[in-house]
Amino acid sequence: MNNSYGSADSNLYGGNTAALDMARTFLARVFGWMTLGLLTTAGVSWWVAGTPEVRDFIFGSKVVFYGLIIAQFAIVLLFGAAARRLPTAGVAALFLAYSALMGSTLAAVFLVYELGSVGSTFIITAGTFGGMAAFGYVTKSDLSKAGAIAGMAVIGLVIAAVVNMFMHSSTMDMVISFVGVLIFVVLTAWDVQKLKAIGSEATPAEAGKYALFGALTLYMDFINLFLFMLRFFGNRRD
Repeated sequence: MNNSYGSADSNLYGGNTAALDMARTFLARVFGWMTLGLLTTAGVSWWVAGTPEVRDFIFGSKVVFYGLIIAQFAIVLLFGAAARRLPTAGVAALFLAYSALMGSTLAAVFLVYELGSVGSTFIITAGTFGGMAAFGYVTKSDLSKAGAIAGMAVIGLVIAAVVNMFMHSSTMDMVISFVGVLIFVVLTAWDVQKLKAIGSEATPAEAGKYALFGALTLYMDFINLFLFMLRFFGNRRD
């Protein structure tokens, strides 16, 4: 295919079309797994929100709810170590288990916000995410510095969010949400650029697991971007 993106990619890889093809194939796998993860999360969220017994079990007990949150953090923290020991199929199962756990707690979104605004926010998020992913793929600029700054800013964002849990400042909440959107917009572009480089060098034996690592990274970028945007575009139920 002869187009401007293809020409830019050929120049970037010094005419190495094999590396370019590897990167494209790898990213297709990454986005495929990420999409499957998002569909799993959406399906579980919808099921939990619409099943009173399950919904009450999760949201009626702080022990259960926070236990699920802790389990999600544990999987993310242990993902790398576990993935080195597990076969690719095991890593895929771990990723989908994380997506399902995330869906069980994100069911709260359907309980707090009107369904129409959840759908429209998802579309806005998908468009923003897709645009930044495309930018990260085609740009020749090195995004590592901006990405590193955004990565460090996540720590400050978490601290600010925890502080605001006690302050209950609506102004600070909006500032946190705005900064959160900016951070994950930058991280999306940077992560795609990194994954493109990884995909051009990964061996066939490595590509399967690396694609799942990439899918988890982009999945979390998307989920966080969606949640922050929901603060702006979501309409709360009465």
